[in-house]
Amino acid sequence: MSERSESGGAEGRTPRIAAAVAAATLFAAVAAVLALTTPWNPLPGSVPGGRVEPDPALDFSPAEIARSRAFDSAVNPPAYAGLAAGLVLVFALGFTPLGARFIAWATARTRHRFLRIIVATVALTTLLRVAGLPFDIWSESVLRRYGLSTQTWPAWLVDQFKSLAVTWVICTIALLLLYAVVRRFPRYWWTGAAAGGFLLVVLVSFIYPIAVEPVFNKFHSLQQGPLRTDLLAMAERDGVPVEDVLVADASRRTTSLNAYVSGFGSTRRIVLYDTLLKSPPARVESIVAHELGHAKRDDVLYGTLVGALTIAGSMCLLYLLMTSPRLLRRAGVPSTGPREDRSGGAADPRSVALVLALVAAGTQLGAPVQNLVSRRIEARADAHALNLTRDPSTFVSMQHELSVRNISDLNPDGMEYLLWMTHPSGPDRIAMARTWARMRHVPEPPPLR
Repeated sequence: MSERSESGGAEGRTPRIAAAVAAATLFAAVAAVLALTTPWNPLPGSVPGGRVEPDPALDFSPAEIARSRAFDSAVNPPAYAGLAAGLVLVFALGFTPLGARFIAWATARTRHRFLRIIVATVALTTLLRVAGLPFDIWSESVLRRYGLSTQTWPAWLVDQFKSLAVTWVICTIALLLLYAVVRRFPRYWWTGAAAGGFLLVVLVSFIYPIAVEPVFNKFHSLQQGPLRTDLLAMAERDGVPVEDVLVADASRRTTSLNAYVSGFGSTRRIVLYDTLLKSPPARVESIVAHELGHAKRDDVLYGTLVGALTIAGSMCLLYLLMTSPRLLRRAGVPSTGPREDRSGGAADPRSVALVLALVAAGTQLGAPVQNLVSRRIEARADAHALNLTRDPSTFVSMQHELSVRNISDLNPDGMEYLLWMTHPSGPDRIAMARTWARMRHVPEPPPLR
C-alpha cells in the first residue's frame, strides 16, 4: 500500500474515518458513564452546623505532622525523578528511530515474526525496568529509613523480578494478539483490537486474584475466633457474599496496614494484612466495612468495565496514530513493506517501541481523571463503612492509625492529587466521619489530640 493510499486516498480514509468515529463514540460513552455514575457527593444532604473541614492539627500531633512532611519530602524526589526519567526514555525509544534500531539489534538473529515481537517486548520492558531501577532503589531506601519496608535487599530484588515477569507475560500476550490482528486485517484491525482489548481487560481482572496475587504473597485462612466470626457476620448483614477470610503475609515486606476484598460473586474473600491483626478488632471491622462497600457496589467490576471501554476506544485511537506515515517515519518504522508479507507500518515488529510510548502517554494523560474518580469512589466506601458500623469514633481512630503507620501525606499538594492520590487524605476521611455524625445526629468524634 502506498503512502498516498494509506493517508490520503479514499481507500485509506474510509477505515480511518470509521476508527475516528468509533473512538469518539467510545470515549464519549466513558465520559458519560463517569459523569453520571461517579459519586461526586458521597454524603448528600444538609449538614447541621455545616460540613467539617479537614484539619490535620485537630487529630495529629506536631511530631506526626512533621514526620509526614519529612517523609513526603524524602519520597517525592525519587518518585518524580523516576516518572520523568521513565517517560523521557520510553518517548525517546518510541518517537525517534532509537527504539526501532534497538529492536532491530535485539532481534537480529530472530527470523520468525512472532518471536521477534516476543523478543522486542521482553527487551524493551526489561530496558525500561532496568533504567528505573536506580529510582526504585532510592525509593526503597527511603521506605527502609522510615521503617515502612521490612524486606532484605535480595527479597526485594526477587519481588522486582516477579513484577517484571508479570509485565513480560501480560505485555507479550497483549502485543502478540494485537500484531496478529494487525497482520490479519491490515485496514480494519482497530475493530478486532478494540474487541480483543475489551475482553483482555475483563479476563485479566478476573484471573488476577488467583494468578497474580499468590506470586507476591502467601495466604491462609484466618483462624476461628471472634474476629473471623464478626467479619463474616458483618458481611452477611451487609448482603455481601464472602467465601472466606484470608490473611496475607504482608509483614515480610512492609509494616503498613491494609485490607481488601478479592474476587467476584460467591468467590469473594476478605483479605487482611497480617500487620492489621495487631489493631483492635473494632478498627479492623471499620476498615473491612470500607472494603465491603466496594464489594457491595461492585466497584472492581465497574472499574473493569469502564477500563475495558477505555481500552477499546484507545485501540481505535491507536489505529489512527499507527497508520500515520509521518509518525511512523519519526519512529524509524517503514510505513509500507512487501505486499506479500504485510510487514510494513503497524505490522512491523519494530513499531513495538512506538506502541509502548503511545500507551505510556495515554496512561499518563488519563491518570488525573482516574485518580479523581477513584477518590470519590473511596469516599463512598467510607460512607458505606460509617453507615454499616455506625461508629464514627472508631472510624476516626482507624484513619488516624492508618495515616500514622503508613506515614500518609496529611496535606497533599495539587500535583500529588493529580499524579498519585487514589484515596482521600487521612484528614479528609476524618472530616467526613465528623460530617456523617452531624448528619445522623450522633455524638461527633472529639479531636484525638
